[in-house]
Amino acid sequence: MGYPRVEVDLNKLEHNVKYIVNKCNSKGIKVAGVTKVFCGDPKIAKAYVDGGVSFLADSRIENLKKLKDFDIPKILLRLPMQSEAEDIVEYADVSLNSEMDTIKILSKKAVDAGKVHKIILMIDLGDLREGYFKEEEIYEAVEEILKLKGIKLEGIGTNLTCYGGIIPREDNVGKLIKVAEKIKSNYNIDLEIISGGNSSSLHLIFNDNMPEGINQLRLGESLVLGRETAFGDRIEDTFDDAFTIVVEAIELKEKPSIPIGEIGMDAFGNKPTFTDRGIRKRMICAIGKQDIDLENIVPVDDDLIILGGSSDHLILDVTNSKIDYSVGDKIRFKLDYGGILSSTTSEYVKRVYI
Repeated sequence: MGYPRVEVDLNKLEHNVKYIVNKCNSKGIKVAGVTKVFCGDPKIAKAYVDGGVSFLADSRIENLKKLKDFDIPKILLRLPMQSEAEDIVEYADVSLNSEMDTIKILSKKAVDAGKVHKIILMIDLGDLREGYFKEEEIYEAVEEILKLKGIKLEGIGTNLTCYGGIIPREDNVGKLIKVAEKIKSNYNIDLEIISGGNSSSLHLIFNDNMPEGINQLRLGESLVLGRETAFGDRIEDTFDDAFTIVVEAIELKEKPSIPIGEIGMDAFGNKPTFTDRGIRKRMICAIGKQDIDLENIVPVDDDLIILGGSSDHLILDVTNSKIDYSVGDKIRFKLDYGGILSSTTSEYVKRVYI
């Protein structure tokens, strides 16, 4: 197996999943394991299933197709594209929705397929991404949905933090409970799912502040990195290195810190700036911005400095390292969420399971 490559420690990942799932289950909350960060890779998704998630969830139908052999409900996270309605009914048991025209198309495709497609109606609690913002529109949508064949209103949900950075709190997440109660009162419906958000809502569980009645979270970053995302806090007894990337050194030379000559724009249209540290020992590694955002990686060797890179190259300052590096050596980095996402999406980055 060549380089660069992402190494996935399935045991560490399953440990994270079990720990967090057990915490959520103890509060009456089921976990939908979000697989988009690793492109729905079935080998990695198995660690989710073995760890106890109640659903697999992804933003892209292409990834849900990869997961079709898992006997567990699957959720489409991104609002459905009407052009994909037939595939959505085929490969997703549940989808998040906020547009009545789309729900009607899903209804038709579900009837044609002899199926009942479940939907979670999304409610915007202030983050200003997807969902109904005006409360009266929620109940108008419920009335229309109840008239449709092939569609079941499975629940309501919200998304916070991802766009507007709004932190989930008892007061805003608690609005979902009030909406659910009004739906039950007006239409005699007991909703199966009240989905209270993503990994940014975990702090409410850990601090015992989650409003009673929330019974599902859609978790990705917390599972793969052991981190809640409202405040960026590490989760006790979890691993942050279930995913690491390993790259190969292809040049090692002493050079000045500042390029020589008039500085213009780099390959990405930016005018770079440099700090003069004198002559330094510089390493080039065979990975670049086509594969990963260099801000999304952290060297395991704390003495390495990431100087920057191009589409194909990563440039490091290795002067202060206690390791005597050579060309051909393999350099290991931890990944943040964006790093896992981009590296597992790139066709040039291999994948190894350990």
